[in-house]
Amino acid sequence: MIPQEFNYSRPGTVQEAVDLLADGEAKVLAGGMSLIPLMKLRLSAPEHVVDLGRIPDLSRITENGGSLHLGALLTHHQVATSALVQEKCPLIAETASHIGDAQVRNMGTLGGSAAHADPAADYPAALCALEAKVRLVRRDSERVVGIGDFFVDALTTAVEPEEIITELILPVEEAGTGVSYQKLRQPASGFAIVGVAARVRKDGGRVAMARVGVTGLAASAYRATGVEALLEGSEGSQADVAAAAAAVDEGIEAISDLHASSDYRRHVARVYTARAIQAAL
Repeated sequence: MIPQEFNYSRPGTVQEAVDLLADGEAKVLAGGMSLIPLMKLRLSAPEHVVDLGRIPDLSRITENGGSLHLGALLTHHQVATSALVQEKCPLIAETASHIGDAQVRNMGTLGGSAAHADPAADYPAALCALEAKVRLVRRDSERVVGIGDFFVDALTTAVEPEEIITELILPVEEAGTGVSYQKLRQPASGFAIVGVAARVRKDGGRVAMARVGVTGLAASAYRATGVEALLEGSEGSQADVAAAAAAVDEGIEAISDLHASSDYRRHVARVYTARAIQAAL
């Protein structure tokens, strides 16, 4: 189908972009992997589309004060192949390499994916495990939101209508930390039936730190704190990992759709949680 008519702007700076958003109803276009299909199906009919593609500040990668700052307009391919990201935050680079196919990875963006908040997207699991922060900018102010408050529900985030995501702030990984992203891939789309991101560090023969993020199981991605609590302090044996992984769906309302039932998703979540932790160890 053909989208309804709309006004189109392509600002050159962040300030120009937020000024356009503040002046009326508009939708932000990043990579277009989500918005364009919705517009073609007429499930979204914005009066004004603000294309961020010419704003250079949104495609930068910088390290500052023990954190890695990733511009929201970085493509999945750029995130996956950046030597700095691979060295300093390997989990997000590994996760980016699992997204879609080559065409999607070369067009889709980190900020666009985060803003869309698809329950089956890959990034959210890693962002939860990394305890990421999101910088949101509007005309006269900005704020930084923790990822636990950023993802609200399916296709719903804390981004307000006049705000844009400018960057995601991730920790520089400590030496000795193992990471892994494991998912059951929907073969046609590449989305995750269930995806699990794990960060694990041992000290003195025991697990000193564990962070686990899950996507695809619930309406929005979440940190599996029950898994983390069981794993931390343990020796990280196969039995310890199995016991911890069994808690991944506790208190979670698992989704069910044409791709997988809720019971199947629960089972897969336990299997892939164990795999991700074992790989990270």
